[in-house]
Amino acid sequence: MSKLIYILNGPNLNLLGKRQPELYGHETLEDVEANCRAILPEGYDLRMLQSNYEGQLVDWIQQARTEACGIVINPAAYTHTSIAILDALYMFEGPVVEVHISNILEREEFRHFSYVEQRADKSLIGLGVAGYQLGVQHVLSMLQA
Repeated sequence: MSKLIYILNGPNLNLLGKRQPELYGHETLEDVEANCRAILPEGYDLRMLQSNYEGQLVDWIQQARTEACGIVINPAAYTHTSIAILDALYMFEGPVVEVHISNILEREEFRHFSYVEQRADKSLIGLGVAGYQLGVQHVLSMLQA
């Protein structure tokens, strides 16, 4: 079995740490990756990816089918719009954890619905960037169960 975990990030997360720090904090995706790597057990690895393009995220989810044992995904705005990402996630057989840095349920009403939630084994909402580490931990616990 593969011991690679994909961490996928949607639009505008390339600006994490710069974009609306009052909402998303000052940590960058590079910080998130370092924090997640620090908790990986020996033998595991992760691939941190970000795209502003829906089709690229779908391609990576499809690629994960043969390379990864789990996915942690923050689809950002695609959470609320992308049936294509949901369909791709349904084709992935390993654990999927949805992460949102802010509490989408306390924001605009259009953000309250998540397509990804329908496939995710767990949704971590409003925990800041610590949600990524918790997502990785949840994937690992599901793999060990």
